[in-house]
Amino acid sequence: MFRFALLLALIFGAVTGARAADALDELRASFAIGGKPVPPEVFGDFGDAMMSDNRPVVVTVDALTAIDSNRYADPIKTHGGWVEQIKQIDKANTETMAYRYIGATENGLLVVVAWWSGGGTGVFHTLHIVDAGWTGAFDDDGAPYRRLTLTNLRSVALGDRWEGDVKNVGNKINIDTSASRGGSGVGRVTGGAAAVSPQ
Repeated sequence: MFRFALLLALIFGAVTGARAADALDELRASFAIGGKPVPPEVFGDFGDAMMSDNRPVVVTVDALTAIDSNRYADPIKTHGGWVEQIKQIDKANTETMAYRYIGATENGLLVVVAWWSGGGTGVFHTLHIVDAGWTGAFDDDGAPYRRLTLTNLRSVALGDRWEGDVKNVGNKINIDTSASRGGSGVGRVTGGAAAVSPQ
């Protein structure tokens, strides 16, 4: 009986571990979990929608909880390669948060270009370098559970109405800017996955 119970525990642990690996692998491959994209408004919390602060206050979000949450309940749609979320502020005004997932670097960091608009002419683009990983936590009843966290390691302002291309090359990120009002300016920027600096 003990051997049977131990075998079940080992099988359950292996299945749980496989599911955990699958969720992290899917997140790194497509920035989605269970086929559902990470809500764009996560990047609003990372500081894109609060540009008056010098540094972001919220730097880590539980991606598993964020999906289908009340906090990020605004409709999500895909438009031209961008994942968008529109928040109705009042009867006449909306704000939009969107992102395009570039992909994972060789060392597993995730690169995302996001933009935010408060409803005016400004469309403010930011490059994000994000780490993803499993952490342990406890729920309200004290039971342990696992979080799949996204931690914003670096944000690089690309500017208002930025146009260009971003590519991962190994552990480097190449940014080609063809148009921008502010931010890093027009040109090419190359840097390591944890620090983007002018070439």
